[in-house]
Amino acid sequence: MKLIKYIKGEIKLIKEKDPAIKSNIEVILYPSFKAKIYYELAHYLYLKKHYFLARYISEKAKRKTGIEIHPGAKIGKNLFIDHGMGVVIGETSVIGDNVTIYHGVTLGGTGKENKKRHPTIEDNVIIGTGAKILGNIVIEENSKIGAGAVVLKSVKKNSTVVGIPGEIVNKCNK
Repeated sequence: MKLIKYIKGEIKLIKEKDPAIKSNIEVILYPSFKAKIYYELAHYLYLKKHYFLARYISEKAKRKTGIEIHPGAKIGKNLFIDHGMGVVIGETSVIGDNVTIYHGVTLGGTGKENKKRHPTIEDNVIIGTGAKILGNIVIEENSKIGAGAVVLKSVKKNSTVVGIPGEIVNKCNK
């Protein structure tokens, strides 16, 4: 019953976020729908310390969808991955609620950290196409990361970041 409720929620989310989807059945063709279903299973197994099986499932999902979500990542509600090809979400990434990620985004490490190696993305963040967010940093709520930005430092809430390296260009007070 929990799985059916989850699937219905995913269908509703994808239809709300992507006007190109005209029917519920089309959602099963959506790469992020498949990737998130695989992730849920892999994450469950990861938490049960079945690491090999969890990674096997996540690798299968990556080959089928082009979206790589490590089973150890923590993902909140209503993550929307649009045109997901090339999205990478690292093992110690934490993603809050209502986050939108476009294709080619990497939530990765820098190779300099040991325990928490990947970013934390708080609620209501939008990450543009091809952005790279690297290291144990925090992108605070309601922020926007521009297409192609490379973000290596934490970002305060309600900010817009663009460029290489990423620089804050707009700070909105909400």
